[in-house]
Amino acid sequence: MTTTPLPIGLVQTAARHHAAADPDAFAADVRRVLGDHPGLRLLAYPELHLCGHEPDEDPVAVMNAAAEPLDGPRGARLAALARELGIWLVPGSVYERGADGLVYNTAPVYSPEGARVAEYRKIFPWRPYETTASGDAFVVLDLPGHGRLGLTICYDAWFPETTRHLAWQGADLVLNLVRTPTVDRAQEVVLARANAIVNQVFMASLNAALPDGVGRSVVVGPEGDLRAEAGPGPEEVVTDVLDLGEARRVRTRGTAGLARVWDPFEEGRAPLELPLYGGRIDPGRWRRGAGG
Repeated sequence: MTTTPLPIGLVQTAARHHAAADPDAFAADVRRVLGDHPGLRLLAYPELHLCGHEPDEDPVAVMNAAAEPLDGPRGARLAALARELGIWLVPGSVYERGADGLVYNTAPVYSPEGARVAEYRKIFPWRPYETTASGDAFVVLDLPGHGRLGLTICYDAWFPETTRHLAWQGADLVLNLVRTPTVDRAQEVVLARANAIVNQVFMASLNAALPDGVGRSVVVGPEGDLRAEAGPGPEEVVTDVLDLGEARRVRTRGTAGLARVWDPFEEGRAPLELPLYGGRIDPGRWRRGAGG
């Protein structure tokens, strides 16, 4: 399948002056970035960019105050902004008030036509520090003419099952939205490269800038090559142009022309039992030794 290159922009930035309460400020920032980089087709912001809080504020109170249904006023403004600018817009994740009354950490995606075409709820909140409810579905979506996009949020990248499922569902690019202010950002960069290598996908790991995060956003190719990297801390826009069809070519020819990780199970081989999961991730079996 022929694919058109996809120019992307990862806005490594911090939430300033309660962007959730000032949608005009966010829209102005999006227009500024596109003014500086007019060719971008997909623009993304970090985890909870529109729902940030100051260090002395109660995060649970901020979460509950910022939570809205995805089709609420915030969502309508974001959809209109994507339509106005004709871009794929991932505004970071937001606090979503679900129909069940729970609050989720959710990444919505808006199309150039102004439709919300996907939403991903974070499956692995960073317990015990994060109190949002857990999502229960892996999400991919097609970017017509370009390829398939998978979504993860921050701590999800530490669980190899997450990216593996997205790649299995056909993702060519996995976008990981991050808000990491801690020293383990170094490990997250390693994980971005490892997830790209073992799944033969592009990885884009977008962290917040100081003071919300420590930066070091990266774009990694499907053979693990570091294509672009932001500095540690300051605001920066990481840009790249991705031919997502390269991920499929790597799977066909092998990483470095050798490893074809999706082809180990020849026809007729007996199924491989997965005792850790019992066929699924069951919280009662998750901790090592809990399954006997």
